[in-house]
Amino acid sequence: MNPTRTLRRRRVKQRGPVWLFDLDNTLHHASHEIFPAINKAMTQYIIDTLGVDIDEANRLRVGYTHRYGATLLGLVRHHGIDPADFLRAVHTFSDLKSMLRAERGLARMLRALPGRKIVLTNGPTLYARAVMAELGIGRLFERVIAIEDMRDRDNWRAKPDARMLRRAMRRAGVRLADAILVEDTRGHLKRYKRLGIRTVWIVGHLPNVRDASGEVSKRRPGTGRPHYVDRRVRTLRSLTLGFFSPQHTGAGA
Repeated sequence: MNPTRTLRRRRVKQRGPVWLFDLDNTLHHASHEIFPAINKAMTQYIIDTLGVDIDEANRLRVGYTHRYGATLLGLVRHHGIDPADFLRAVHTFSDLKSMLRAERGLARMLRALPGRKIVLTNGPTLYARAVMAELGIGRLFERVIAIEDMRDRDNWRAKPDARMLRRAMRRAGVRLADAILVEDTRGHLKRYKRLGIRTVWIVGHLPNVRDASGEVSKRRPGTGRPHYVDRRVRTLRSLTLGFFSPQHTGAGA
């Protein structure tokens, strides 16, 4: 038998999925308390730093998130704010544990998934590590790629930047074809699907849809399955119940 061919087969056999998990509203229910607290802190930071009123602060916060993927990038690019000070100010909580909500048996479910696991988040490292520690899942992930790790020299980047992801995956030794992104933000999934990454849209933690009057709509958030989503699930438990191969593109739960 050809030893080179045998070695090649062994490498292919050992190659498995690499799970890229978003953090907020994916591994935990950030919309419960965390996101409202972060949004409030961001708005207040913008008011205090730029001297604008609350309406303008909210406009900048939301607008920069939609335009750049993270409010931080817009504040750095257009207003020269101190990134470290901003990240620390808006991601520090006196009682993080009481604010967290996550699925029961989260660690067990993640442990059951075959392959490598990486957290890919637009949040800062200290916050991500603190959340993972409180959830008891820190040791299940080989690394955390946070927003500080997404920088390209002096240029701040964030999801869904394609150049950033390619570079981050090279550093982690991950082939894009082996990666499965589990994410609540459809825009990120759409952008990264173009790179050949498999995509899972998790919708169980999405905030309620509200109508024009501000009332909670009867329409459930996260309905349907866009063409760039390989699988839509409501919970992480669904991944362990229906793990899919590279060829599988079922609609999921």
